[in-house]
Amino acid sequence: MTRSTQSILAAICAAAVFAIAVCAIPARAADPIFPVGSRLGLVPPAGMVPSKTFEGFVDLDKNAAILFATFPPAAYEQLDKTMVPEEMRKQGIAVATREPMTLDVGKGFLLSGEQTSDQGHYRKWLLVAAVGDLTALVTVQVPKDDTTYPDKAIRAALATLAVRASVPDAEQLSLLPFTVGNLAGFHVDQVLPGRAMILSDAPTATTTTVSKANSGTSAASKIPLTARMFVAAVPGNPDQMRDEDNFARVLFDQIAGIKEVRVQDAEPLRIDGQSGYQTLAKAKDAPSDTDIMVVQWLRFGGGGFLQMIGVARADGWPDMLTRLRTVRDSIEPR
Repeated sequence: MTRSTQSILAAICAAAVFAIAVCAIPARAADPIFPVGSRLGLVPPAGMVPSKTFEGFVDLDKNAAILFATFPPAAYEQLDKTMVPEEMRKQGIAVATREPMTLDVGKGFLLSGEQTSDQGHYRKWLLVAAVGDLTALVTVQVPKDDTTYPDKAIRAALATLAVRASVPDAEQLSLLPFTVGNLAGFHVDQVLPGRAMILSDAPTATTTTVSKANSGTSAASKIPLTARMFVAAVPGNPDQMRDEDNFARVLFDQIAGIKEVRVQDAEPLRIDGQSGYQTLAKAKDAPSDTDIMVVQWLRFGGGGFLQMIGVARADGWPDMLTRLRTVRDSIEPR
């Protein structure tokens, strides 16, 4: 055997050994995908992508979808008792199977069956899982005659359900119709996609409730006695500019959880070059009787307005007002 032949055989043997070694390494499972703003994620079946309109995944061509919903931990026991074939039949879902399902993230149970609605006839899967500090409900809907998503593929996807501890602030803020350039040390406490956010200075502080309602819309938030800021984008403007005084007063009067309100300032002002209105008042936190300050800024323009409410303890108000203004002045419509 020539030296050249020996070299070739050695190379072939080395390649074979390398191939065997590679084959012996387990293939790395795909990582779960988390739709924007969702704490829940999974490895979707081939053909489904994250939805742009709801938390979950969708295949628009096949009219198939996976939808996520979350509830408090205590909801699991309630759903376990009520999501039974007899009750589901009242909702138009014919349950074929109900079985326990073991997940990496916790215990759960799975219902499968069919549902007929005005939109058509569908195969349906509903997974309920107790995952740490929340209860997850995952609903899968596929047209009955579709063969792209067999039962095996759906079950495999559901088995990969994952939960993350939190959603990054930047990701939550991306769901809003406005941008926030400077959080001024606040944390994102809650986001209502497409509408509003609540910023918190101390998420673990004792809380009270502040709510806001106008033009047929409403929102509610918990406000720590240290400080919180609520920002909402609302369609519609006062009919005429001279109505701004009354418009602002009506909105301010709808702030709940405060009492003994003494307005200190109520006047128009310019916010980033746009028409606005400021209402500033001393008050007391209704549940705790703590002295607080409340400010409401309205910023008009673009066929709607921004409502910004800041609440903080009176004894730390000067510094807090500076931070609230920093956030206010950094907000821009998308």
